[in-house]
Amino acid sequence: MIAKISSGKDTAGLIRYLFDTKKAKDHTDPHLVASWDGFAPDPGRTDDFDATKKLLVADLDLHVKQTKRLGRAPEKHVWHCSIRAAETDRHLSDEEWADIARRVVAATGIAPDGDPDGCRWVAVRHAPDHIHIAATKVRADLRTARHWNDYLTADRELAAIEKEYGLYQVVRGDRTAAKRPTRAEQEKARRNGQETTARERLRTTVRTAVAAASSMEEFVHLLSHTDGVLVEVVYFPSGDIRGYKVAAEDTTTADKKPVWFSGSELAPDLSLPKIQKRLESIDPHSAGQPGRRRSNPWHQATASAERIPRHLDQTDDKASQAHLAAFGEALDALPLLAPRALRPQLREAATAFERATRSRIRAEHHHARALRSAVRAMLLEPTSGDGAVLAMFLDTAILVVIAAAHWHRLRQHDQQVAASHQTLIHLQAAYDQAAAAPLAALASRRPPQQTVHRHIRHLRQAVPKHVEQVLEDFAFDSLTAALADAEAAGHDPERLLRQAADQRALDDARRPARVLTWRIQRLSARPAPSARARAVQACSPARVGSAAQHPYALSHTAAAAPAQQPPQARPR
Repeated sequence: MIAKISSGKDTAGLIRYLFDTKKAKDHTDPHLVASWDGFAPDPGRTDDFDATKKLLVADLDLHVKQTKRLGRAPEKHVWHCSIRAAETDRHLSDEEWADIARRVVAATGIAPDGDPDGCRWVAVRHAPDHIHIAATKVRADLRTARHWNDYLTADRELAAIEKEYGLYQVVRGDRTAAKRPTRAEQEKARRNGQETTARERLRTTVRTAVAAASSMEEFVHLLSHTDGVLVEVVYFPSGDIRGYKVAAEDTTTADKKPVWFSGSELAPDLSLPKIQKRLESIDPHSAGQPGRRRSNPWHQATASAERIPRHLDQTDDKASQAHLAAFGEALDALPLLAPRALRPQLREAATAFERATRSRIRAEHHHARALRSAVRAMLLEPTSGDGAVLAMFLDTAILVVIAAAHWHRLRQHDQQVAASHQTLIHLQAAYDQAAAAPLAALASRRPPQQTVHRHIRHLRQAVPKHVEQVLEDFAFDSLTAALADAEAAGHDPERLLRQAADQRALDDARRPARVLTWRIQRLSARPAPSARARAVQACSPARVGSAAQHPYALSHTAAAAPAQQPPQARPR
């Protein structure tokens, strides 16, 4: 159920609209289902409609007129609340709607339970799926009703009503969502032939700039050099940045002036103070130092993202929220780095997950320093070759989104859960497209059958629980090629397989061979251990078992996967 609350000055005008059946064609059989005392005159159930309507208006306005004589009547004395059920809900009876109306006026403070001085109100039903509550805000003791935050209190009560009545449970937010475009903004975008409003386009631009910047100066520089974007920065007398606002060049007012938006008007986490906190949590040496060997930033980002599900399984919600925000920045940066064909799906994924990066939990951004630093380093080293590093990161990103959905679900963040599910659809589509070429390139280098048999024995030793699923996976040839490359570089295939399996449980993997392939490639990119190091490792106590399965170990099948051909028979 959804409630819409507004205020007005004309009681008679509201009652006239609620009982009208001529201009409003969807108004059928208007009548009262409840009132403040149960005896209010009902214009819908009388022969003299006009006289009864005037009597009802006079009764509702009784206390308002008394306060007007005293000179303390509220400017807008009419309180109007419409409550609509979902299209899939059953038609409620008049008695059920009456109970709902009483509970809502009590919860909002219009007429609290057991208060004989509550405001006067009526509930009118003129359609099967909704009711209107009309009330005057002056109580019988001539005080104005205390109904602050009435929308939130009504929404909480309706959530309880949905469960009790077995109705569709609406996805509710926590007031951390970005402000929606107004009707005027949507109409202006439509007139200009644009698919999205200026506010939405600027929000995406600013989020991308935050993901790419490592300091406030760089953030302002990136915005200033973005085509079609105007930036105005306000400074303190000391020279420090006080605030910023942005505008789209193609969206102006009637007198050709830019329509400016501050960061907080775009999204709660894009205000200047919050951007500064996020940028302060970036390692200034993330780009590496000259003359010093630097590991692949894509591998670093993938390894950091792969640890996020474990962080989400801990009890520190502030740290978990920080990792989700940092992961959102990684998704914001991907369209800048990916091939053109993948950008639409990745932009949709970043836009959808933006809602899942915010909640009422305050993030402590220093916890996600490693991922943020790796993302900035990724921007200096775009994808190359067959795009294996991008596919590797997307494979991990899918698990992170599944874990994020579970984390939000446990905390009853309904909108964030829905956003995570939407993100999963776009990420899965992008991954399937990105992984095709690198997997095919690996499969084309399938080692000889004797080597394949040896790697199968390694698999039976390292991942006995999943070996049959790995052997039937289409990516099995790619995995054997990755193992052969690692072995040629001096690595022990069986040890690599054990390390790959220990990084994350395979129970949640839809295609474990793909997951192992990317991990083997990332692990084998490191220098092979020396003979002395291998001897030390052999003497150390073996790690028992693999990583514990998390409660969010769903399946990558949560996102619809394209149908696959049956696997070809392969000699064992």
